[in-house]
Amino acid sequence: MKTRRNFIKQTMVATAGLALTPSLTFGVSQTHNVQKLKLAFIGVGGRGMEHVRNAVKRKDVEITAICDIDPAAIKNALKEINKFGFKRPEIYNKSEYDYKNLLENKDVEAVVISTPWLWHVPMTKDAMLAGKYAGVEVSAANTMEECWDLVNTHERTGTHMMILENVNYRRDVMAVLNMVRQDVFGELVHFRCGYQHDLRDVKFNNGKQIYGGGVEFGEKGMSEARWRTQHSLLRNADVYPTHGVGPIAVMCDINRGNRFSSLTSNATKAIGLNNYIVKNGGKDHPNAKLKWKQGDVITTTIETALGETIIVTHDCNLPRPYSLGFRVQGANGLWEVDGNRIYIEGQSKSHQWDDADDWLKKYDHPLWKKYGEMASGAGHGGMDHFVLNAFVESAKRNIAPPMDVYDAAAWSAVTPLSEMSIENNGQPQDFPDFTRGKWIKREPFTWMNEEF
Repeated sequence: MKTRRNFIKQTMVATAGLALTPSLTFGVSQTHNVQKLKLAFIGVGGRGMEHVRNAVKRKDVEITAICDIDPAAIKNALKEINKFGFKRPEIYNKSEYDYKNLLENKDVEAVVISTPWLWHVPMTKDAMLAGKYAGVEVSAANTMEECWDLVNTHERTGTHMMILENVNYRRDVMAVLNMVRQDVFGELVHFRCGYQHDLRDVKFNNGKQIYGGGVEFGEKGMSEARWRTQHSLLRNADVYPTHGVGPIAVMCDINRGNRFSSLTSNATKAIGLNNYIVKNGGKDHPNAKLKWKQGDVITTTIETALGETIIVTHDCNLPRPYSLGFRVQGANGLWEVDGNRIYIEGQSKSHQWDDADDWLKKYDHPLWKKYGEMASGAGHGGMDHFVLNAFVESAKRNIAPPMDVYDAAAWSAVTPLSEMSIENNGQPQDFPDFTRGKWIKREPFTWMNEEF
């Protein structure tokens, strides 16, 4: 354990973007005449449109095709693409399966997939089978079979895919990652994270969140309500784990010297959505008679091969402020995002929290120090800029991405495993080893450096 941790600490500078970017190469295209990436987008609604907005600001991509069955989404994307002087891309909008025709386009080298969850694996598999470098929004997969489908397709074709988990690039998360790599917290022991976000009445208009309504879903709903709410009706599982699990997995080297070994999950009763519908639509509204399956608060505890525990919370159907609930705890101290506080033994006053701001500024990640201004204005506080950059830089070189197919499978597997555990009264569920043993020897991204 000490040898591995010391190795990580010694290589911290070389691995500054650990699991976050293939290299510190935001200026590479300006100095090395790198070929432009021929990029396509499958899904240009709320999330996909955010990727389009970031892509059109780059000088190293050509947007050659877009696909969406919503005419309004196509119109908005074309307006943005035209505004920045790009050539008009090929349009694929004839049916839900027109994306297959896009994947046959020889002028497409890489695709960004931002569609409803159930389409993620079919589209990503088809992209890899077509030889297109694929980036897929979160979560990457819904079932254990889908997780294995991604891994098996990658290994069979040699084509890469990247899970586009933007929270891994959040500034405070990356500063804490920097602290982890410099051993500030000591040997790591325990983590907390999750997705705690009141989504009962969230709608999207041109990619921006608006509030109000929310009683309707499916065909009568707007944006994500058209498909996302249905999962709460039919599944009792943590259906959206990766915003929390992704950053923590990087900190404790999952798939690279460590792995998730097992989990247990429990769910509360489901009253939040019913209460909301009755309050806002009336007790006689048809949706007030629905029986919701997903518990309002789902708590999952993951154990790792090296003995850490990770508590993951899904809480989206009750009134609450937004939080990903991060906590990183080691032998020397801990950081908690709620309260913005840090305690480091021997440096903080005994039994008193420090305001985290000074610590996060001191350990601000090199990527944010160097490219923070470039990321300003990008979605989600700038982290959307970093995640798209990592994808583009990886795809241009056709190398394994920082958050690869094994990460996509392991992080997404929380959903089906939590479902099985809840169904069996909290019974422990073993994680498959998606790397087939390679996690033992895989090292934390030592190939990253500023000269890459």
